[in-house]
Amino acid sequence: MLKTRVITALCLLAGILAALFLLPEPAWVVFCALICAAAAHEWAGMIGFAAARRAVYSVLLGALCLAGGCVAGLHRPETVAPFALAPVYGVSALFWLTCVPVWLKSRWQLRGVGAGALVGLVLLLPPSLAIAHLRLLGPWVLLAVMAAVWVADIAAYFSGRAFGSRKLAPSISPGKSWEGAYGACVGVVVYGFACAASVGLDWTAPRVWMPGVIGLMGFTAVSIIGDLFESLIKRQAGIKDSGTLLPGHGGVLDRIDSLTSTLPMAALVALWLAR
Repeated sequence: MLKTRVITALCLLAGILAALFLLPEPAWVVFCALICAAAAHEWAGMIGFAAARRAVYSVLLGALCLAGGCVAGLHRPETVAPFALAPVYGVSALFWLTCVPVWLKSRWQLRGVGAGALVGLVLLLPPSLAIAHLRLLGPWVLLAVMAAVWVADIAAYFSGRAFGSRKLAPSISPGKSWEGAYGACVGVVVYGFACAASVGLDWTAPRVWMPGVIGLMGFTAVSIIGDLFESLIKRQAGIKDSGTLLPGHGGVLDRIDSLTSTLPMAALVALWLAR
């Protein structure tokens, strides 16, 4: 199993980096639409859609992502501030900051095709568009945002194993602990300040480090919420992984669960900074 996971991870990393740095903008938007479609197919299966409905839902969300990206100008390299996407990111932010915490606490269950389809739309379309948007600011910008989520996951894993004693959400994800969450926050803050220093930003200034710490800790919290949300849906569906597309790693949703909540937030901040 470990060998399979490593091989899949290396192939996945090589493919993503090649696409990130080599694909022209129109092809990248298509790539993002394909990711959205693949994740939509898995989501539809998790909430109980029949095979035919899964296929239709997948195609519809992929097409909507492609159309939305083109309307917002994400296929044009000169586009750096697609303000038309602000409402999309705003809905995503409201979903993750207000709805999902209550959802996790109350253990809501999705009932009905319409509710499941709507939640999937809010869950998957904004991050797919955010991937295309942030890449327009530079491949390294998108990679840096994604790396922050990876740092959070890695720091949470090791700090949780070393110090974890208080369960964060035992009925949803028994392996997560409060100590792991604290470690994730510390790891992301250190990573963020290292990135700031690498681009010549004086992170020691109060106007930088104070909002920086708050923002990075909030970013980490949102990434954990995204992870917990998918864990809850999978637990309610009685499955371990969202799919089998990635041997040893499960499905696409298993790899992007924390990104679904964080990427739209990062894109929304990018739009605010570009005002």
